[in-house]
Amino acid sequence: MPLTADLLVALIALLHVYILVMEMFLWEKETGRRFSGFDARLARETAAMAANQGLYNGFLAAGLVWGLVSGDPTGFAAKVFFLSCVVIAGLYGAATANRRILYAQALPGALALSAVLVAGPS
Repeated sequence: MPLTADLLVALIALLHVYILVMEMFLWEKETGRRFSGFDARLARETAAMAANQGLYNGFLAAGLVWGLVSGDPTGFAAKVFFLSCVVIAGLYGAATANRRILYAQALPGALALSAVLVAGPS
């Protein structure tokens, strides 16, 4: 189970790197506009806000990677903390911005968090 948990954590970290790239670097390009659903004008007007959000997603990814490379108890605690942040951010985003965030971020984060908690510290 620890390997499965770590693979799920790694996938969540990769998801947040992907979101970082979309929000920080591709927001105003066609790929980023498909990601956000915004037209060119709205993407241009929200680019600074999206870049800020992308930076936060990068911090989540970095924290998850830290949890993966650190020994326990630090690694376990970091994974639990940052996955909890992912889930909370996903729930908030789903409630305030777009319901699909529930399925794209909160649910995968909750599954990874559950796997980490079941596996426990090594």
